[in-house]
Amino acid sequence: MSKPSLPAAVWGLGFVSLLMDVSSEMINTLLPAYLAGGLGVSALAIGFIEGLSVAVATGAKFLSGVLADVSRRAKPLAVLGYGLGALSRLIFPWAVTLDQIVLAKALDRVGKGIRGAPRDAILTAASPPELRGASFGLRKSLDTVGGFVGPLIAVGAMVLLAGNIQQVFWLATIPAALCMVALIWFVKEPAGETVIKRSSFRLTEALLLTPQVWGVIGLASVIMLARFSEAFVLLKALDIGISATWVPLSLVVMHVAYGRADGLSGGAPV
Repeated sequence: MSKPSLPAAVWGLGFVSLLMDVSSEMINTLLPAYLAGGLGVSALAIGFIEGLSVAVATGAKFLSGVLADVSRRAKPLAVLGYGLGALSRLIFPWAVTLDQIVLAKALDRVGKGIRGAPRDAILTAASPPELRGASFGLRKSLDTVGGFVGPLIAVGAMVLLAGNIQQVFWLATIPAALCMVALIWFVKEPAGETVIKRSSFRLTEALLLTPQVWGVIGLASVIMLARFSEAFVLLKALDIGISATWVPLSLVVMHVAYGRADGLSGGAPV
């Protein structure tokens, strides 16, 4: 008997993640240089923006999970989340003040928070139980590929466009638009049933998680305290004299190490 293959919806979501991450990295790897060099924003302010972005995305993740449970539909929320991210790409090229950058960044992070839970719900429903781990691994692996390719495209575009960051931001709208096309037309919810089957959401059920689960959550929280924004890596590269054109390569190295760690651990984290 032949081994079952991964469903088309899984591959579709994988390429959706890849395209959106390419777009994100094309912007995020150049944004600190644009803020510091073009707008004269301090490192403290950049750190505040990054921290606020993480907080916004975290809150949106929780609300998205609740809405997915209540609505019992996942794809509309996924389209909303990715759509907000794609919409933010149209703001970055026009942004000439800090508040406009904050607006675009907030819109992007809200979208990122919203799309996570429904995307994973579609993956779970579309994947055969014996291939569920492979499905999540494929999506995360393609996401990592996007994180690797995006900075390389940003470097190439900076070379071709003589270091014009705003024009590179315009180019970042292309993979974002392709992402939306792939999501809307090529990712289907399982036929004949809704993805979310739960009848209601109860916050108190979180208290019923096993001690082992709470232990993992606690350990992950402690580890995350040592994490700092990638923006500071990019700012450090600028500080030591690396041109803004080549600064994105620092994140290429980071993603190579990240992908290598995934391989050694036997698969990408979900």
